[in-house]
Amino acid sequence: VIPKTLMPRELTGETVGEVKAVADMHQRKAEMAKHSDAFIALPGGYGTLEELLEVITWAQLGIHDKPVGLLNVEGYYNSLLCFIDKAVEEGFISPSARHIIVSAPTAKELVKKLEEYVPRHERVASKLSWEIEQQQQMGYAQKCDMSR
Repeated sequence: VIPKTLMPRELTGETVGEVKAVADMHQRKAEMAKHSDAFIALPGGYGTLEELLEVITWAQLGIHDKPVGLLNVEGYYNSLLCFIDKAVEEGFISPSARHIIVSAPTAKELVKKLEEYVPRHERVASKLSWEIEQQQQMGYAQKCDMSR
């Protein structure tokens, strides 16, 4: 799933599976979340961190209950995990929300943890309330489209 504006830069000619072009980054993340069973972050930069933190936040808010995994190759994410632990200690992140993230140094170990994942955190809102709100917004959008 890739925004149309990034296609010339990101597509190299070799693709694996289906390539789906979308309008923007927000739609990209929504599409990926809609079709995923889990989220895995490999070592990366700002874009990876932004997407990672968004899916963690979505889990905390109750938008999804899918596992979020860090492929912590050679301890790449150790500093981030320490930061999150510090935020828990300081009261900025609830202790139960710390369990949203699982990590492992190898893909095999991470997949095993993701398969065993059971949500243990307290959600800010129930998933059902998000789905109802989303349906209401879609109904509103359809009404607006019909009046044009």
